[in-house]
Amino acid sequence: MILRIRFGRGMKVSKVRGKNRRIALMIASVLTPFSLMAAVLGLWRLGSDLSWVGDFAISSGPLSHWQVWLSAAAGIETCSLALGRYGRGEDSAAE
Repeated sequence: MILRIRFGRGMKVSKVRGKNRRIALMIASVLTPFSLMAAVLGLWRLGSDLSWVGDFAISSGPLSHWQVWLSAAAGIETCSLALGRYGRGEDSAAE
């Protein structure tokens, strides 16, 4: 017995450059608030270590360190800036 699975034809791949620029701008605009939230959590944890504010919500594990939160905020914002630059057409390395 031979079982054959037939798939329909998918979307054609186009050679047009920059076809995902609108999606990149949308993702960049969503990543900036996430970066801000991570920075606030990092500053909250740092303030908690210095006894300036109350206790931090996460008391143990890798997410209980302020370095992790501030590094995540910097990384997310870097990705947001790169996607925003690509979405606006300012990415000279891709051209």
